[in-house]
Amino acid sequence: MIRNVVGSVLALAGATAAVWSPFRAWYDGRHGSDYAIGDLFTGITGTGSGVIGSILLPFAFAALVTVLGVVLRSRLLVAAAGLVVLGFTVLWMVRVGQAEGSLVVSGDGRGLGDGVANAFGGAVLLLLGALVMSGRPKAHRLEPAPPRPTQPTLDGPPPEEPYGTGQPYGTGQPYGTGQPYDTETRSMPYAAPGRFDVPVEPPRDRDDRPGTG
Repeated sequence: MIRNVVGSVLALAGATAAVWSPFRAWYDGRHGSDYAIGDLFTGITGTGSGVIGSILLPFAFAALVTVLGVVLRSRLLVAAAGLVVLGFTVLWMVRVGQAEGSLVVSGDGRGLGDGVANAFGGAVLLLLGALVMSGRPKAHRLEPAPPRPTQPTLDGPPPEEPYGTGQPYGTGQPYGTGQPYDTETRSMPYAAPGRFDVPVEPPRDRDDRPGTG
């Protein structure tokens, strides 16, 4: 987030410097807005040009691309705007050098002016802003949820008998009889004879009771 803010400030400052540069002196006191955009491709002439058809046009386009790149947080757009400003500035210098025979830098207002420095500085700030920006955050893809464990079907083996018997359902008789269920009638047999029988004392006659007779 902080990188995007710093990069956006640098990019906007560079675009402002680039747009402002044609209104400054470029060579021998001649402003950049006086150079026709067509002269950059055919050769520099002494004929002036209107502001709209001057070198200001590509710089204004670069500023528009910069604003769009800042809004979209696109490093590619900001870098492209910086390359446009740098490319047209270098092309102008080549054409002026061909027309003048050489390029000179003088402190008395002759030769290269501060408008060229503003254009170069704006291009550097645009490229630096694109380098500082972190761009748009990448979208994280959601990983698919792991498959749920399949439930046992009726065709599979029966679950084990609870209570730690270790025997599957339907094969062991509860209540400790140890006899299997009747698989045909699905009925539960009685306990084995004598397993849980309680001896019953035969009834006594009244005369046999203690204290009688």
